[in-house]
Amino acid sequence: MAISKKKRVLNETKQIIMITIGAIIAAAGLEFFLVPNNILDGGVIGLSIIAAELTGLQMSIFLLILNLPFLYIGYRKIGPKFTVHTLYGVIILSASTAYFHHFERATDDLFLATVIGAVILGTGVGLVIRTGGSLDGTEIIAIFVSKRRPVSVGQFIMIVNVFIFILAAFLVFSWETAMYSIITYYIAYKMIDIVVEGMEELKSVTIISNVPEEISDSLIKQLGRGMTYIQGQGVFTNEPKKIIYTIVTRIELSTLRSVVAEIDPDALVAIENIADVTGSNFDRVSSH
Repeated sequence: MAISKKKRVLNETKQIIMITIGAIIAAAGLEFFLVPNNILDGGVIGLSIIAAELTGLQMSIFLLILNLPFLYIGYRKIGPKFTVHTLYGVIILSASTAYFHHFERATDDLFLATVIGAVILGTGVGLVIRTGGSLDGTEIIAIFVSKRRPVSVGQFIMIVNVFIFILAAFLVFSWETAMYSIITYYIAYKMIDIVVEGMEELKSVTIISNVPEEISDSLIKQLGRGMTYIQGQGVFTNEPKKIIYTIVTRIELSTLRSVVAEIDPDALVAIENIADVTGSNFDRVSSH
């Protein structure tokens, strides 16, 4: 029990450290690149930038205030751990933007500010999400709505952000700024994916063949990957079948296809994207 408790404390400490680092990185992207050039991100961050421009107050104040209602909903509907992590991340983000606000912008070139700011912001937000928190309350509402309506989390967030960008174009900034903001949102979104899911694209492969042993033996020799037989049965023939299941990197995919095509050109090969893999020494094997 003591070891288990020690592990939990260590994991929680690591999560807090990563949320802190992620929130500070996101704040740097905002205050050094995006906010001084009137470029928005989506969600609560975008609304906070608009509110700060309209009122003359610091964005950090609105980052905290506008997130509070969403955090309350998150506590009631999602759970306390996620909400506490999100609240902590928002507090660090707010404090960091308030501190960085006193420094000069890194560049006044809109294109550079858009690209670099979005990459930095997306990296920071991605670290927080990977750790189990969030820096934007609209994601909480998106999760809640997606469970009750035929709309995905991504679709809901996109609808909200389109509204925010239109609002910014009409009330505060220009259409040019709104267009740059859309680019910022897209780049940041992609960076979040990279940080959360990893740079390397992994593929799960299912192979149905009449000679599964021959194919799996050859693939093990060629790729050095572990494989699993799944017991199946043909619907029309009622014959038992061994189905091969494995996970490979994108680079290894072409080798796999060549091996299967050479041994059994009629084999069915189904390929799917995978966000992440842990366990079974996958990382250790892939490093060879």
